[in-house]
Formats: sequence, C-alpha cells, structure tokens
Amino acid sequence: MFRRISNQSLTAVFGVAYLGLMTNALLVVAALPLVVLLMTSDPASTWPALAVAAPLAAPGLTAAFTVFREHAGGGAGVVRVFLSGWRATWRRAMALGALGSAAAVVLIVDLHLLGSGDLAPVVVPALAVVLLLVATVALIGLVAIAEVPHARLGEVLRASAYLGIRRWYLTLVSLAVLVVQFAIFANLPAIGLGLTAAPALYLAWANSRYTLRPVLDIDEVAAE
Repeated sequence: MFRRISNQSLTAVFGVAYLGLMTNALLVVAALPLVVLLMTSDPASTWPALAVAAPLAAPGLTAAFTVFREHAGGGAGVVRVFLSGWRATWRRAMALGALGSAAAVVLIVDLHLLGSGDLAPVVVPALAVVLLLVATVALIGLVAIAEVPHARLGEVLRASAYLGIRRWYLTLVSLAVLVVQFAIFANLPAIGLGLTAAPALYLAWANSRYTLRPVLDIDEVAAE
C-alpha cells in the first residue's frame, strides 16, 4: 500500500520546486546580456563582449545566493528576496565580477600566447593554477558578498583566497559542479537554464558558505 503523502510534505516539495524554478527565471533575467551572447555567438570570437557582460551577471548570482541564505534560515519568498539581494549587493558584486573577468582575460590571453613556446611546460600549469585561483576567489567572494553585503571588497578578496585554498576540496567540488552545469547549458540550454542552474548554484553556495564559516557567524546570519 502507498503511504499517504501529508499536506506538509507536499507543501515542502512544491516550495523547493518553486524556489528552484523561480530562481532560475530571475537569474536568466538578471544575466540576460550574458545569456544571449552565450546562446547566439561563438565565445571564441565574441570573448571581448562576454568579458564585458560577465560582470553585469554577477549581481544576479549574489541575489540568488541571498535567496538560498533566506531559504536555509526558514524564510519564505523568492522574488522579493532576490530583488532586495540584488539591490544590496550589486555594486560590490559587479566590482568583483569586473576584477575576475579582467584577470581571467589576461590569463587566457597569456595562455594563448605562451602555450606553444619553449616555456610552455612551466608557464601553462602555473597560469592554469592562477586561473583556478581567480575562479575560486570569484565564487567564494560572491557568496561572501551575499552573506555580508557591507563587507569591504579587499577583505572579501583576502578571505576568499585564503579560505578557498585552505578548504580546497570543497572548492574543487564547487567548481567541478559549475563546469558540469556549463556543459549542460552548452548542450541543452533549456534544461541548463530552466532546471539545473539553481541546484548547481545551491551546492556551490553551500560549499562556499561552509568554507567561509571561520569569518561568518552562520547561526546569526541565518537568523537575520
């Protein structure tokens, strides 16, 4: 016999589904220039435009992380929290996105120029490690900004770099999940944008938030 599903369980299931679907929709709107470029152009030829559009999408990520934080603390609502999170974090998120985008462009250009020279066996791994560090700081830094919107950008960068390296295993899992998510988006855009984006970002947020625990009072933040 099938057990009867309680109304509370159904409400929880629909609540999680609504959280994911609505967050995905809001993310698409917040990052629309970047999404349109990725879907309609070849990144290899339009990378300058992508480098400009990427920082514009950063506040959408911090807004989504704000939604996850409120949900973890028992808060309700998605649209209101997303919009308030966007307004509270957009300046610092966009600044961090611009720094990360600029650093990534410089490193990728260096990899292209130096990847076939005599020093390639030394230079390529070193630049790849630095590029990985840039991605680490960008991800954890955006989570930190979502948790503490008034934090100074310099403090965010230092804490993200130090703690991201210290808890490298969590960082690698988060980045691996985001790489898989990007691959899904590249091959199945509708599924990547409509279904899997929020779960992938939630896992990356949870790992990064745990990474930041030494500089965050999680209980206090979740209770706000």
